[in-house]
Amino acid sequence: MVGRPRQESGQVQGAAASLLNGLAVLEAFSVQHPVLGVTEVAQRVGLHKSTVSRILGGLTEAGYVQRDEETGRYRLGLGLLALSGPLLADLDVRRAAVPYLEQLTESTQETSAISVWNGHEAIVVEQVPSPYQVKHTATIGTRYNKFESSSVRVFLAELAPPLATELIESGRILRTAGDGLPLDHTAHLQEVARQAYAVNDGSTADEEFGVSAPVRDYRGKVVGCVTASAPRSRVHKHGSRDTLVQAVQHAASEVSSRLGWTASLPA
Repeated sequence: MVGRPRQESGQVQGAAASLLNGLAVLEAFSVQHPVLGVTEVAQRVGLHKSTVSRILGGLTEAGYVQRDEETGRYRLGLGLLALSGPLLADLDVRRAAVPYLEQLTESTQETSAISVWNGHEAIVVEQVPSPYQVKHTATIGTRYNKFESSSVRVFLAELAPPLATELIESGRILRTAGDGLPLDHTAHLQEVARQAYAVNDGSTADEEFGVSAPVRDYRGKVVGCVTASAPRSRVHKHGSRDTLVQAVQHAASEVSSRLGWTASLPA
């Protein structure tokens, strides 16, 4: 996932534009690409190299990025923890989910995680890794914007169909041709909403299996989703697909109950 697209000068100017450009530079870094050079960042955010260099210089002074003196490349700095710490500590769905993620991983022996939605991405805010040596993990802060991702489809299923369609057609939610999912995304998302879970059975990668279920707050609003991830070969070898689906739904229901939601799981 690349950084935030650069704002057109006619839309935002002055200090606001500088702030958005700085955020775009920070978002250019990812789990897949934790270390970047000035040219790479500039290509990802659509800004001139000189502009990116100035922004990185300021972010370095503030402690939000670190510069390797030998290579001249950058990585995110520890200063970001000071910003994210209070947010994560006050994120009710994350706090509520932790004990149930631990239980989910203990019962299934697979990695569990809780994600939230920022309007066009599912973002992992907590995870408990599988004890297996071969496992699937997603570090805190990982962002997903592919339709094939089970967590993304859980969140999209909660949106009004026109909004979900707009996100897909605009490219903010990426959809790959031949992903193994129905072409009619509206009907598919309605089915996801009805059954209260989504499965990624090799749609994003041959060896990836994931199942996600929505977490609701006291108003019934989807505020997160619980996901279990596993190597696809292990799931099929042990025939544990249905077991994982039920375990994830149960964990999501428990977290929802803790947040005040009283509805039972679908029959």
